[in-house]
Amino acid sequence: MITDYSKAKKDFLSAKFQGCKVFFESHNYKLEQAYCEIILDNLKKAFDIFESLEKTDLRAHWGLVMLEFIKGCVSRYPTYFELRNFLEIDLNILITYCKGDYVEKIVRYADFMFTINPEVYKFIGRVFLNNGLKPQALFFLNRARDNFYQDPELHYIFAEILKDEGNYEQCKRALTTCLDILPNYAPAVNMLKSI
Repeated sequence: MITDYSKAKKDFLSAKFQGCKVFFESHNYKLEQAYCEIILDNLKKAFDIFESLEKTDLRAHWGLVMLEFIKGCVSRYPTYFELRNFLEIDLNILITYCKGDYVEKIVRYADFMFTINPEVYKFIGRVFLNNGLKPQALFFLNRARDNFYQDPELHYIFAEILKDEGNYEQCKRALTTCLDILPNYAPAVNMLKSI
């Protein structure tokens, strides 16, 4: 039995779902309960909870946007910071719980989200990469590079991929591009020294 919030949150994020919803519900953690409802495919209940919190919780507004993406009828717009702060985390949660159909429906709006936050393709690519979905990751990372080339972190991500593949020359080129954009970017400087 879960007895504290930290454990419930940690368990939920690592797909140890049992007991999380009961804990969140019984301790009035409505936002977290709404996420549990999404995992259980109770989208209407999740929507109702997010809607009740929308005026007092920024993440609830994002939850409503995400559910509208999943349902395919969008009446709300995400903000720049909602996309920056929540998109990657929530895609990761959905992938962790094998909700690929929801992920697919959300990323169908990638072009729309890009108009609000030009880092969206990178966020989507990174979450796919971190979950072992490299072809899907490369699709979005290449779109990011094509549309937002001046992002040094993006070139660093490509350098990591190239290093993992043993392609050190191209890795060095990606790091050089990263450092041309943002000199002294510490992760790139350190990686360049190590290869």
